[in-house]
Amino acid sequence: MDRRSFLKTSGTLVAGATVAAKAVAAPASMQSGRTILPINRGWRYRNTNTAEAHQPGFDDSTFAEVTVPHTNVRLPWHGFDDRSYEFVSVYRRMLKVPADAKGRRVFVDFEGVMTASTVYLNGKRLGEYRGGYTPFSFELTEHLDPSGTNLLSVAVDSTERKDIPPFGYEVDYLTFGGIYREVALRIVPQTFLENIHVQPKNVLGAAPTVDVNLYLERAANSTHGPLSVRAELRDGERVLAKAAGKIAQPAVKRHNATDDDQANGAMAFNPATDAPTATVTFDKLAGKFDLWSLDHPKLYTVHVEVLENGKVIDEDARRIGFREAMFTEQGFSLNGKIVKLHGLDRHQTFPWVGQAMPARAQRQDAKILRQDLRCNIVRTSHYPQSRHFLDACDEMGLLVLEEIPGWQHIGDKAWQDVAVDNVRRMVRRDWNHPSVILWGVRINESRDNHDFYTRTNALSHALDTSRQTGGIRYFQESEFLEDVFTMNDFGWPLKKPNHPRYLNTEFVGHTYPTKTIDQEERLREHTIRHARVHDQLASDPQYAGGIAWCAFDYNTHDNFGSGDRICYHGVMDIFRTPKPAAGFYKSLCEPAEEIVIEPAFHWAKGDESIGFTYALISSNCDHLKLTVTNAKGEFVVGEGDPDRKQFPSLKHPPFSIPVEMKEAVWGDLRIDGYIGGKLALSKKYSGKGVDQEFVLVPDETTLVADGADSVRVVLRVNDEFGKIRPFAADAIEFTLEGNAELIGDNPFALVGGTGAIWVRAGEVAGTVTLKAKHPTLGVQSVAFTLTPGEAEIA
Repeated sequence: MDRRSFLKTSGTLVAGATVAAKAVAAPASMQSGRTILPINRGWRYRNTNTAEAHQPGFDDSTFAEVTVPHTNVRLPWHGFDDRSYEFVSVYRRMLKVPADAKGRRVFVDFEGVMTASTVYLNGKRLGEYRGGYTPFSFELTEHLDPSGTNLLSVAVDSTERKDIPPFGYEVDYLTFGGIYREVALRIVPQTFLENIHVQPKNVLGAAPTVDVNLYLERAANSTHGPLSVRAELRDGERVLAKAAGKIAQPAVKRHNATDDDQANGAMAFNPATDAPTATVTFDKLAGKFDLWSLDHPKLYTVHVEVLENGKVIDEDARRIGFREAMFTEQGFSLNGKIVKLHGLDRHQTFPWVGQAMPARAQRQDAKILRQDLRCNIVRTSHYPQSRHFLDACDEMGLLVLEEIPGWQHIGDKAWQDVAVDNVRRMVRRDWNHPSVILWGVRINESRDNHDFYTRTNALSHALDTSRQTGGIRYFQESEFLEDVFTMNDFGWPLKKPNHPRYLNTEFVGHTYPTKTIDQEERLREHTIRHARVHDQLASDPQYAGGIAWCAFDYNTHDNFGSGDRICYHGVMDIFRTPKPAAGFYKSLCEPAEEIVIEPAFHWAKGDESIGFTYALISSNCDHLKLTVTNAKGEFVVGEGDPDRKQFPSLKHPPFSIPVEMKEAVWGDLRIDGYIGGKLALSKKYSGKGVDQEFVLVPDETTLVADGADSVRVVLRVNDEFGKIRPFAADAIEFTLEGNAELIGDNPFALVGGTGAIWVRAGEVAGTVTLKAKHPTLGVQSVAFTLTPGEAEIA
């Protein structure tokens, strides 16, 4: 049953070329022919759009000054109407293009704008891009005033337009609005590197090689001398291999298409623009590199120079990893070893600002999934997500299933053309990420559409021969056009695999929404439901594994979710703080990574309908012992081994331990975990029922003073052992001193003893102090250091 049915029965050519993915930590200005200039600061914004607002002489003094990433309206963290952000707004920014841009080409690159963007330069309409999750560019060269300041403006339509995926019917998530990802000017020579696709081959064999596919572009009517290329494979500053070759005539591309020019999305594979201009190969690599793996995600850089008459005219770089990743009839294989996949689906939305969070917050989500929850895979449901998130997945060894925008609905031919173009842009942006192992080329939970999905699969395979395709469906009778049968299965028990390459991509989630403040029985059952699915997945090697619905609670429309328009489907809440089920995912790791003891309960005598009689604990220990301590002494109230009766196939099953309080009166609980007969870890929980301390826990304390950098600060009320007090619901008052702003409510009422706000840096370096006042536990503070941000053009 699909999610919509369950809830009802139970409750363009897209104008502009793909922006090339930038190497992490690449300098703003390259040494030779290109310059990349961030233009995230200095925007002026108004929540209404008029034709006059795009004219250079228009008075925008009443507009708000904003920094990108920017949400078109700040919202409550729950209980709001999606129509609050569904409007057309305008952004304006003045540009003083550097003098050395003369004779070169100038592009503006948008990484993500929700949902349709009409771009103007000096009042000249350049075109419209339709789509909120994929990057796009417009060429400014012909319309720039080289003698002075230029006006770049954007009309941003954040309504749910039926001509743009995922819209057309209904969607179980919110898209929000604004220029929510970064923007840059790209200044390049007349002939330049438009993209680079690096393909390691035969990495497990005796003679591994790397093909470096180069995509060059030249201006119409431009001339050039003989072109050649030099490439280096680098480990840091150390050069591992070199390659060189000649370049044929580059393609000519038209970037600023008219609204009637709808060809690009309708094409399958166009050799004139999609085939590489040239390819050079690194060989003799045996013994020179380490494989990229889950526990050793080693990364390398490929640096490319384009030469004309022997002189460098352009250069660029891409980061890569060497790995062999494929789904087989025996499961998922990474570097020749079968790995059982266990992970979670992720929405990229955040409280108050929707999707408009910068790199640090995006990277933190990857850290939570990989290091806190010990997942080995994430699905970017239901759209391509921030490049910063994928960069972090590369660095941390977190595998990625990436999919195109959509949710159940397939529109008309023009709508499908945009979706096909989304495939193109997703693949071409992310084809160098070693973490990405599967392209999702089907609209999530949609019905079959042979012609449409033949196109999406063919295009993905033509662009990238190194990765398999999947398509997220909810019925096994679906036509199988992809390489991997990816299946949302919310039933129990799970359906048996009906194809040799089979991956479960959603389960539990909406069938058992759970809040951090729910009663003990529900929190425990929520954990059990996740555990029993993974137990069944572990029972059969033909299951490649499972990606559960979902990581974090998220905002939604009025016909989904709970009464406050939140889907409480996550194993973590919307603030990224854990529910008990999160502890189960952590417990799947080996003790060498982390020794885990995570109770699926609050230590409170009267929380269950029949008293505290049963302890469910997620752990990777061999044996657990529960001891109550009070004034009369210590009493062992329960102990046991992993529950292999209920979870026979898991390597580290949860523990189901009866608790007997016959001789003990209530007191503090200690859980001792043993591995190989030796005490490995102890955790204590207070039985006093008293809020003992209020703490602030920032993810980091150093920010960049760029006007956008943001860090989460978790708020907690704890017992005397540092464990959360889930009944605390106090209002916390904040004071922020220094050049920064608060993202969140002030005051903020704790939910289940916890919550979070974000601190967003201003544009002046220095020190920022956040003070938070609890009504009875006093004031806590945390200091942040703001380092200077990168300069931007005026």
